[in-house]
Amino acid sequence: MIPNGLGVRNQGDKRFRELLVDARRKADLTQAELSARLKRPQSFVSKYERGERRLDVVEFGAIARALGLDPVRFLAKFYRESA
Repeated sequence: MIPNGLGVRNQGDKRFRELLVDARRKADLTQAELSARLKRPQSFVSKYERGERRLDVVEFGAIARALGLDPVRFLAKFYRESA
C-alpha cells in the first residue's frame, strides 16, 4: 500500500510521470544513469516514476536540467495536454 499523499491522485499525476519517463528514454538514459547525474540514489528516480513519491519544484528543475529539457516548455506541453 502506498502511504497517503504519495500515490497517483489523478490522471494529471500519471501523465506528468509518463512525460518524465518518456523524456528520460528519449535522452537514452537508464534510471541509474539519470540518478548518477542527479547525485541521488537510483531508487529516487524509480519512486517518482512509479508514483510512490511526488516531486517538488526544485527536484523537477534538477531533473529537467539533467535530461537537457527546458522546464518551462515541458510544463507548457503538460498543461496543453491536460486542458
